[in-house]
Amino acid sequence: MPDEEWIKTLEDGRKVKFIYQELPQDGAFITAQVAGNEVVYSVLLTKQKNRFSREDVESHFEGELSKKK
Repeated sequence: MPDEEWIKTLEDGRKVKFIYQELPQDGAFITAQVAGNEVVYSVLLTKQKNRFSREDVESHFEGELSKKK
């Protein structure tokens, strides 16, 4: 999956924008932002030899997104 962004609606109705960006030398940068929220959850992955699927990116942020603000 090359650089990609998409929006998913969670079960509670919140919309989340996800971004997956491949970086040189087996790296990736992933983010998740809930609509209307200034907070952006970001992770820089190093040594990421296998590309992430959308499901992989979404599951990486499950813990943070399960907390209602």
